[in-house]
This record gives sequence, C-alpha cells and structure tokens, in this order.
Amino acid sequence: MQVLYQRCAAVDVGKDVIAVAVRLPGDGLDGRQTVKRTFKAFYGVLKQAARWLTEQGVTHVAMEATGVYSMPVYHALVEHGRFERVLVCNTRHVQNVPGRKTDLSDAEWLAQLLECGLVRGSFIPPAEIKAARDVLRYRTKLVESHTSELQRLGNVLQDAGIKIDSVASSLTTKSARVMVEALIDGERRPGVLADLARGRMRAKIGDLAVAVEGRFDAHHALMCRLHLQHLDQLEAMITKLDGQVEEMMQPFRAQRDLLKSIPGIGELASAAVISEIGVELSDYFPTAQHLGSWTGLCPGNHESAGKRYRGHRRKGNQHLQPVLVECAWAAVRTDGYLREFYRRSVLKFGGWRSPAAKKKAIIAVAHKLAVIIWYVLATGRPYHDLGADYFAARLDPAIETRRLVAKLQALGHTVTLDPAA
Repeated sequence: MQVLYQRCAAVDVGKDVIAVAVRLPGDGLDGRQTVKRTFKAFYGVLKQAARWLTEQGVTHVAMEATGVYSMPVYHALVEHGRFERVLVCNTRHVQNVPGRKTDLSDAEWLAQLLECGLVRGSFIPPAEIKAARDVLRYRTKLVESHTSELQRLGNVLQDAGIKIDSVASSLTTKSARVMVEALIDGERRPGVLADLARGRMRAKIGDLAVAVEGRFDAHHALMCRLHLQHLDQLEAMITKLDGQVEEMMQPFRAQRDLLKSIPGIGELASAAVISEIGVELSDYFPTAQHLGSWTGLCPGNHESAGKRYRGHRRKGNQHLQPVLVECAWAAVRTDGYLREFYRRSVLKFGGWRSPAAKKKAIIAVAHKLAVIIWYVLATGRPYHDLGADYFAARLDPAIETRRLVAKLQALGHTVTLDPAA
C-alpha cells in the first residue's frame, strides 16, 4: 500500500507501561524500518516519550482508546510533542492479526495502519467541553444512586409492613418524608402518623392510617435514618453540580438556546448534548449521518450476495443514547412532526399492540433528533417544525383513495365514492 506518512508512530497503552513503535524510512524489504521502545506510564516519563518521538521527526501518532489510561498519554503527546496530529482510535477498528499478540507487536501493527492512512481518530472534545462532560456524567451517576437509595428505603419500609408508597405517589413527597421521620423518632400511632399528611394527601388520611400500621422497630429506624441521610447528601451534591453545569454552559449559551428550540430537549438535555458532541461538528461529524452513526441510533446495514439481512444497531455513545431516547419520549407527547413520525413508525414496525414496535419507533425518533441536532448546530438556526400534516400533505390523493378503497374491498365491503360538495 502507498505510504502516506513517512515518519509516524503508534502507542499501545497500558496502565503501567506503554509500548511505542516508530515507522521510519529504512533499508527493509519495503524501504521502511521500525524502532520500538517501552516507557513507564508515569506522566514525567510520558513527557520524555513525547520529546523522543519529536526527535525522531514523527509527524503523526496513533493510539488505541483504552478509557482513562489513554488520556494522560494523549495529553502528554499533545502538550509536550510537536506533531501534526495525534489520533485516538477505536480499539475494534485496529485489532491485530491473531497469533501476534504482544504490546510491541500491537504498536507496530497500529503504526503500519497509520502510515497507510487506514485509521481514523475518535472525537476528543476541547478542555472546557471535556470538563462539562465529566460533571454531567457524574451527575447522571448520582441521580442513578439516588434512585437506588430511594428503592432501598422503600424495601425497608415494606419489610416493616409500612405501605406509604401504596397511597402516596412516591416516597419523595413531603408528606411521606414527614411520616417516615416520625416513625424513626418512635411514633407508632396510625392516626397520629396519618394526620401528618399535607396538602392533597390529607384527603387520603383514612387510607394512610391503614398503610402506616406495621411492625416498624429499632432496626428499621436505623436503616431508614441512614437511607434518608444518604438521600439528603446525594440531593445536595446534585444541586451543587446543577450550579456547576450552569456556570460551565455560559460560553455555549447561544448553542444551548438553539437546542432548546427542539421539542423534548430542555436545560439539562441540551447541556448533555453539548458535553458529548461539542459545538464544532465539522471536524468529526461532517454530515448528520456521521453523527447518527456515532450515537448508535441509526439502523444497522447488513447485505451479502445481493440480499439484505437484519442489521443490529451499533453500540455508539452509551452516554448520549439514553439522553436522546428520553428526549424522544418527551417530544412525541407534543403536537407536531415528531409525534406524527412516531405514530407512523409504530404502525410500520408492527402496530400499537406490539411493545417492540413502540421501542423501535422511539429509537427512530431519537435518531431523528440526532439529525435535527446536527442541522440546528451546523446552520445556527433554531428548529422549525414541519407540522403534523407534513406526511399527509405529501400523499397523492388519487393513490391514497385507491389504497383505502382496496383495503375496504378486501374486508368484504362494497365501496361507492361520491364527490364531496
């Protein structure tokens, strides 16, 4: 193959050691030579590795994406080396030939792919986007922990025979919180506990009096106290992170306002989208199809010998996918193009009685949102809804009439058409 980069290098990243292979002009059979070295993964040593590669005249460096272990190596190369480009590659795209599995051989194989231009770098966000991404991903984990802790609290109450959440909408309501705290403090009289209800919950005092009668003892009180303290701590941390997110999103206020013009996308969702894909899409996502494929929401493509087989979606970005799916569920609850697209997709995939059809349809809506996001950010114009009648307006009335008449006739009806007045 044609060599595109005369002096290039590849790095196989490990937790404690990195293996480096440099491809240079030489006296080999293909007119090339490979120089290999290993370095400790300490940051000071990584800076030395970057300077050594610069001394070799290396212009391009590639490395596999190995999670948190690859980031110190990437930053050391970018900040302390003089290279035209540093690529972080998807591990599945650069797997070595079977039977040659060592760190140095992996680095040599990756260097050979790089010199021929056969590898493509992954999206590495700028520093301010990366910081916002870390905060938002951590916030998501805290929300998940809050949900799990709330379930644990409910399990303790169920074990004690306390059925507050069977009457109240949730244990997070003020009335439920006050009653649980009273149980912890030693109150066991059902009438007194039920009378602690507030607001609209006071209309259910009779049911609450029955629900709070159980076998709540000192052990349950201890567990509930610990769960409530943990819930309060998590809520305080989430609130603090919300403020941090708002501060970090100030430089991207214009792009965030554009995203919020899309149905289903709100404050946190717009911040999550920006933290995952950035605001400059031209380098890594030149088209909307590239973004849809990267998110893993586009349909799979599997064709062989002229036959199309069932293709599964790729994994894609596991942090952005749930955000877009959640936004899709919110979008289909508003009147407009996306709601009509969802309705037609459900019918296409099997009808309203099929849960699988609804799941496939909401994935299709989430993919549509990814396409809309790309156009909104690329053009700098807010979202313009095409309207719920977009699909109906594109139908040929004569063709649609013949289709409906044929369907009625197939059901055994005699159809007579009279022109409307």
